[in-house]
Amino acid sequence: NEVDLINFSQGYHEDLEKTYFNDGLNSLVFNRTANNCYFPATEIILSNIEKLKKSDRPFKVSFSMSGTFLDQCLMFRPDLIDLFKRLYDTGCVELLGETYYHSLASLYENRDEFETQVMMHSDKIKEIFGTRPTTFRNTELLYNNAIAREVYDMGFKAILTEGLQHVLKWRSPDYVYRAKGSDIKVLLRNYGVSDEIGYRFTHKLITADLFASWLSKITGETCNIFVDYETFGEHQWRDTGILEFLRHLPEAILKYENLIFATPGQVADVCPANDEIDVFEYSTISWADLERDSSAWLGNDAQKSAYGIIKDMETMVKQINDEKFLRIWRNLQTSDHLYFMCNKWLGDGDVHGYFSHYSSIWRAIGNLFMILHDFQKALGYKLAELNKR
Repeated sequence: NEVDLINFSQGYHEDLEKTYFNDGLNSLVFNRTANNCYFPATEIILSNIEKLKKSDRPFKVSFSMSGTFLDQCLMFRPDLIDLFKRLYDTGCVELLGETYYHSLASLYENRDEFETQVMMHSDKIKEIFGTRPTTFRNTELLYNNAIAREVYDMGFKAILTEGLQHVLKWRSPDYVYRAKGSDIKVLLRNYGVSDEIGYRFTHKLITADLFASWLSKITGETCNIFVDYETFGEHQWRDTGILEFLRHLPEAILKYENLIFATPGQVADVCPANDEIDVFEYSTISWADLERDSSAWLGNDAQKSAYGIIKDMETMVKQINDEKFLRIWRNLQTSDHLYFMCNKWLGDGDVHGYFSHYSSIWRAIGNLFMILHDFQKALGYKLAELNKR
């Protein structure tokens, strides 16, 4: 939300959440995306699953839904939760674990917040769907050895990340690997194949049959296709044919005897780890931008400064131990706030600009720092109040 500075002369403002976060804009964007993508794409997937459920090669998918997304579903479109429940109840869908607030908490030196958000997310999935995730997808596929080790220690059997050539060297992303320093299995996104749908669909006029023919020629044990769900009807509009592509894709794939569908958890169960993946902590990778590292969120001084301020609030926020203040702080950790502040050029800059509701990165930078300044003061007033008691 774009806000004016709050006057703290009379103490901290009582409506911080309403001041900082624009539920009106959130509702508008969420409902538009739900109508363009979430409902039609999910109904198509459900129809395909039901059509092929009794075949010897059923259609299977996985979803990664942040806690923030689920909260907005319950707030703005609870009927969407009902549709996702129907989808999960088919037995052909895996729900992945992640951070509740789609945050960068996995990069904090103190990993307590990361673990807390992952467990919060697992609890939310259990509350709504009656299951707990066993495969992990970190925010924007952020990954390094330390993250993998932490996720393994939390009980996950597999983790997804980007299949980058400089990490793989001569190896293929179409196999299962093991993380250096732990026994968690690593499933790699085949970005060449995935980005044909996510970014190049309209430029190449890709049909379901053409895409399936590409998959049939891949050598390896698994081809992990992972895209933004909003690709289907929002980023790629309905009139591009993307929803019809989704409708016809399963049957087009099943024309090839060497192809079947499997969820990430099933792949991890069936396929042994072929080799070790080594990503040092200071060489964190992701699926974002051409660099595919953390620079989409931490690439300039303003982003690094805001990230540091948010991270350093942890001690005071947890000392206050107030549910509202914790929720505000965690919503401020959502990676989008830093993503909107990115000042890259050319293709990456266009992508960042497409996703942002701000007219410029300077509006995004000024707005976030204004809110952080206000929230720091609010925390100070709240802590002073508690110390007087």
